[in-house]
Amino acid sequence: MAYAIKAEIEDPRAETFVFAAQKTMYGGKRIAKGDVIFLFASENEGGQGLVARGVVTSSEAIPRRPHLERQTPRVSVSVRRTALATKRLGRNELKRFRDWKDGRPEMELSFKFYRQATNKIVGISDATAAFLEGFF
Repeated sequence: MAYAIKAEIEDPRAETFVFAAQKTMYGGKRIAKGDVIFLFASENEGGQGLVARGVVTSSEAIPRRPHLERQTPRVSVSVRRTALATKRLGRNELKRFRDWKDGRPEMELSFKFYRQATNKIVGISDATAAFLEGFF
């Protein structure tokens, strides 16, 4: 399975990235060393959307806090960049994909990243990973 992360990314051209205690949704908590991950610079943080592809070099689940009843699983990951995006893909490009049942890769990304504005790591389908490969 491939993954995508929407987070604050200060330098998209960096060789490595560290994302500490990131919220996970849609299977994102299963991310592991060796997995492919697509990096989206969060527009909430001044980013531009898809900026890079990488491979996870380490992954560590953050323990749940016992005194909290409802918690979103969190994970810290390190990533080595393998490619920079050559085409733009962000909130503006995905905004029109709102038919949650059409099965298109654009819809999956729009739903998982932009229905809720929070930064997060998400699992993505093979079809969506193949679609994203076209941006490199």
